[in-house]
Formats: sequence, C-alpha cells, structure tokens
Amino acid sequence: MKAMALSKYGPEAPFAQIDLPKPTPEAGQVVLRVQATSVNTVDTMIRNMGNDLGFSPATPAVLGMDFAGTIEEVGAGVTDFAVGDEVYGCAGGLAELQGALAQYMPADARLIAKKPKSLSMREAAAIPLVGITAYEGLKRAGVTAGQKVLVHGGSGGVGHIGVQLARSLGAEVYATDGGDERLAVVRDLGATAIDFKAETVEDYVAEYTNGAGFDVVLDTVGAANLTNSFNAVALNGHVATTLALAELDLSPAHLQGASLHIVFMLIPMLYNKDRADHGAILTELARLVDSGALKPIVDAPRFALNEVGAAHDRLASGKAIGKVVIVV
Repeated sequence: MKAMALSKYGPEAPFAQIDLPKPTPEAGQVVLRVQATSVNTVDTMIRNMGNDLGFSPATPAVLGMDFAGTIEEVGAGVTDFAVGDEVYGCAGGLAELQGALAQYMPADARLIAKKPKSLSMREAAAIPLVGITAYEGLKRAGVTAGQKVLVHGGSGGVGHIGVQLARSLGAEVYATDGGDERLAVVRDLGATAIDFKAETVEDYVAEYTNGAGFDVVLDTVGAANLTNSFNAVALNGHVATTLALAELDLSPAHLQGASLHIVFMLIPMLYNKDRADHGAILTELARLVDSGALKPIVDAPRFALNEVGAAHDRLASGKAIGKVVIVV
C-alpha cells in the first residue's frame, strides 16, 4: 500500500510517499480502506516536536489520527462490525499505532463506530478527535439544560462541535472568537458571538450574565487563556480545557471555587484504557448528526494524500475555518 510518512521530525520535515505492506488485522482489530483523514493540531505538534512529546511514532512515521473509511477485513473476536461497513474514528498516528495517512489502516474495533449515514466520508473524517474532546469536556463539566455555557474559540475544531453539543443539551451558548468571518460562523451555529478583541472578560460577563459568570466554560484555547476562563466562570462553576500546558496562578480559580477539568483524549489510545468509551461517544455523535443536531464544518480547500504537507500548512496558517481534511 501507499502511505505518506516522515523520515525525520522537525518543523520543516517533509512528508514522502513510501510503500508498506498492507496490514492484517490482529484479534480485536479491523483493517479499513481509508477514504479521508483530517489534520489536528496534535498532528502538527508531533511533526514539529517529534520525540520531545513522548508519544510520537518511530520513523518512518505514518501520522493521521482521524479517519473515515470502509472495513476490508475483520480480526478474531470482532462481532460488531463486518466487511463493507462504513466507519469512522480516531485510532492511530501515535506511539506504535499506524496512522491514517495511508491507503489501509488497522484499528482497534473499540475505538471506531459506524459513520453518520447523512455525511460524506470527507465530512465524517472531520469529527472524531474534536468531537470526542468536546463531548468529554461538556460531560465532565456536567452541562444541563438552562445553563449558560461559554465556549472559547467557537469556530475552531473542538469549539464548533462544543457549541452544537452544548445547544443539544439545552444550554444557552455563548462563544468567543475574532474576525467577522469566524464570528459569523459562531452565530450560524446558534451561539451568541463575543468578539474577544473588542470586549473584555469583565464586559461580556456583565452583559450576558449580569456579573454572575457562566455556569460552564469550555476553553479550547487553553494555556494563558485559562485565566480568562477562571475570570468568566460563575461561583462553584466548571472550566473544561483542552490545553493546560502552562504555569498559571490558580488564585482566580480558587476565589471562584471553580472545578478544572483537563481533557486529554489520547489517553485510551496511549494506555489502552477505556477504549470502548470512545466507540460509544462516536456512536452517540453519529446519532446526533443524523438527527440534525450536529454538523461538522469542513475547511473549503481540498487536499489529496500526496498534499499532506500543504494540508498541515493550511492548518498552521490560522486561516482554516473548521477542519482541514485530506481525501485518500
């Protein structure tokens, strides 16, 4: 099979086409024909940082975590899937798990689900990592109907899914972003758009919560922005973040009595822990998609497998709206 791989790591490390043996399924696995894969920030981090991350694959490295495709072979013990099933998931591209930048990919059957029937392969491949991340963040924060939920980065990969999931739970949703196009996306998703460049945290907390703060903050920006989240959350409220790799003064969180939830959705893949939870979440996300409650945003430019470098550049440019997807 053909695959795109890195022979070394670094910001300028090029992807090159290589030939690899077509995988065969081990017990509990399926082998699928990859038809689309999306680029996530963690993919660019692996390419740039390599072994410094601690979970980058050995070279030649086949990256790509998300995929949508069709099952070609089923391993021993797999009963929920059959040859010909159209599936999606996040199941490789790190540690010893082969990624989706290849014609074929082995995947643990616990990490996948049947793809939403109403979506194309290209659309379905945009969901898994960001969808699971947003779902876990909102679940840990205990979002319920009637709450006020603030999403930082509402037009981004995790953010645009988080906005829709929070609305499906009956929450009143607000989202920060910057630029007319991104703010328009936030409004189209059904959230109240907040221009973080024009409004201070104090301003929008006063305007939209009468100074009380938001019940839940889903922070998809993280790091230094966590301070803004702590300042925006209500007393005894919840902050869920996708990025806590920073040294921060937690005094604002302490004074709010805030609970902090850190979502690192790679744990099931890295440590073989609770992998079936991801399959269950993907099944629920597919149900929400097919019911009309959830729709992924796919960035307009189209990329083929041999254009993975350009796809990475597109994500790194900050110009992408929604998910950057590669058609295999």
